[in-house]
This record gives sequence, C-alpha cells and structure tokens, in this order.
Amino acid sequence: MKKILVSLSLLIALAIASTAQVYSQSNNGYSDGLLNTKSVFSRGLAEAIGQPFRGVATSDGVVSDLFPLKSTGAPTATIVSAASSFLGTLSDAELSRTHYAVDDPEWRNWSNVDVGIFSRHGVSLEEMSEQQKTAAWNLLRASLSAEGLAQVQDIMKTEQSLLELNSEPIRYGEEKYYFTIMGNPSTVEPWGWQLDGHHLIINFFVLGDQVVMTPAFWGGEPVFTERGKYTGNRIMQDEQDQGLAFMQSLEMSQQAVATIDPNKTRNNQLAAANEDNLTLDFEGLRGSEMSTAQKSQLLSVIRVYIANLREPHANITMNEIGQHIDDTYFAWIGNAEDDAIFYYRIHSPVILIEFDHQNPVGTAQINTPGTPTRDHIHTIVRTPNGNDYGKDLLAQHLAAHPH
Repeated sequence: MKKILVSLSLLIALAIASTAQVYSQSNNGYSDGLLNTKSVFSRGLAEAIGQPFRGVATSDGVVSDLFPLKSTGAPTATIVSAASSFLGTLSDAELSRTHYAVDDPEWRNWSNVDVGIFSRHGVSLEEMSEQQKTAAWNLLRASLSAEGLAQVQDIMKTEQSLLELNSEPIRYGEEKYYFTIMGNPSTVEPWGWQLDGHHLIINFFVLGDQVVMTPAFWGGEPVFTERGKYTGNRIMQDEQDQGLAFMQSLEMSQQAVATIDPNKTRNNQLAAANEDNLTLDFEGLRGSEMSTAQKSQLLSVIRVYIANLREPHANITMNEIGQHIDDTYFAWIGNAEDDAIFYYRIHSPVILIEFDHQNPVGTAQINTPGTPTRDHIHTIVRTPNGNDYGKDLLAQHLAAHPH
C-alpha cells in the first residue's frame, strides 16, 4: 500500500503542475482536462480514506500514551455556544451536508487544492445568508486568536487575487470555504468543526476543555498581491522569516546537520492532504544538540503556528510541545541566504510542522513555471502518533464512555 500511496502522491503533483499550464475552464463549465484533474483528486481521497486511520508515525510505529485525557482548566463554553448558534441558522437541506457524527470519515475529507478540482461538503461562505456568515465568523472568532482570524481572512483574500489572475470562477473566489460540524457541540461530549478550502484547512476537535487544532493547513498564492481588490495583501511572512532566522542563527556545523538537501528544486511538502498515515522518520538537528537559547528560539518558531489558536489553549499546547523539545528535530532543504527559497520541518513525537516554498500554480503568469517561489507557500501542522483530529483523545473517551 505504501507504493500505491507514493505513486498517487506523484500523480497528484503532476496533476497540479498540468493544471497550472494547460487546463482552463471552458465556456460551458469544465474542460476535459480539468475534469481529469478532478478525477485524480477524487481517487486520491478514496485511496486515503479507504485505509484505517493510524496517524503520522516513524518507522518504529505509533508511540502510545502521549495524549492523556485531562482537565486543562481552559473553558470551551464560548466555542460551544458559537457552534450551536451556527447550526441553528442552517436549513434542513444545509444541515444534511454540514452536520456529521463525531467519528465520521468526513473529518479526513479535505484538500488544500482549489474547489474546482476538489469537491467539498458542508456549506460555504459563498452561499450563506448574512446571518449565517455572521454565525460562521463568530465560530472562528471564538476558536482562533486575533492573529489566527487575520490569517484566515488574508488567505481568503489570495483566492480573490487568483480569480483576478485566472478568470476561473469555478475554481477561485474568496468565499469558497466550507464549514462542517462533527458531533453535537458540548462542554462534556466530544465534537468539533472543520473549515475546508483552497490553501486553508482547520480541523478543530473539542473534548471538555481539551482542544486539538490539527491537521491545519495554512498557505496561499500569491503571497504578495501586487494589484487588484486586495493590493498589498501579504501572508505567511512570520512563518517564512522566523524559520529562516532560526536556520541562520545556528552554528555552521549545526546547519550542516540540519540540512538534508542543499538543493531546493521542487515541492518538498510531505504531510498535506491524504497523508494521515504518513511514515516519516526524524531527520536533521535534534533539540538535545541545541543550546538553551536555541531551543527557546525554536519554540518561538513553533509558536508562530500554534498562536493561531486562541489562548489559553495555545499556551497549553505549547507547554505540551515544550516537554519534548530535546526530541524535536529541525530539518532544512535549500540554502540559508537572506533571499533563499527553502523548505523546513519541525518534528517531534507531538508536533509536525512543514513550511515549503512551492512551484507556481495559479500564478504561472507572473512566476517561472516549475521553479519554487516565495510567492507560493504551503504549511501544515499535525499531531503525530494518532492524535490528528483528536482521534487518540476520542478513542480514550469512547473506551471509558461507550456510546
């Protein structure tokens, strides 16, 4: 099965590249080429969801007992109220495609590609009434920090820029983002919500006062909007700049250990859509080989991502990550010049973060096709060893409280 998944990932990568160069929307809707690309992503999802969830793990297998059920003292009542209010705005027809069981496979039905080549469930901002939009944004506001909410808004703006560049409304648009709810919002029972669209996916699991916000995909293209409705919009700069600053701060010998490939010539992200069961071994520079100051700086890079989650849950998550700092690895692809194009990975038993400068897809008109650019960024945040989507916590809860 591993060989099948590898070949499938390659097919998807080729489909994305082909989409950028060849497939445009026909006057009557989908072109044959775009339909073929859509089929590739449908097959990719079917292959992935057809495998029982394991979680990201190393070759040694899943490490158990990393995520205990516990009280964090951080109330979730505001999030529960916002989710309940959102559900209350939906019609029966909308509910039927938006509301799922807490253990439904729908959790894993997401992709970071555009809506035109990957069909979503749920209800989108594009089709919502003003009342529903207000409720949806209130849910995001209750769950995310101010920084996280701004990041969501700015990534959505890049979709308007892609629409202006490509004139393909079947694929691009700033409100083509879909909401689903899993389980019934509760301060006691497990539940969660998902936001799914191009370059932006948030999976948000809640059990009592515990929260897991992974997998979470944050990215976009163009990273800097030079013209149009959102001229001046810029995304993902802290993730880029702080990662580079950390690499530059390392001793030359440490940089050599961290660098797994000095040549950045392609897309390098590994843990995006359909990779819930990715086998990924630790590589690069280990935390135990860093000074106290370097460990602190690495945690600051991690916090850039975790800070999208609202306090106090962000701080709780950071404390959990910090307990494994000596077993946290930092890996790098590319050089470390000030204008470098690069990839980096932060990987421990409880956190996986990838940052990747990608080849242009929707900006092939303004960036060199087939060459990674700072104008297209992908990042992913995961909880390895079986707790993406809060699945480890959910399994423990269900074992103690059968439903």
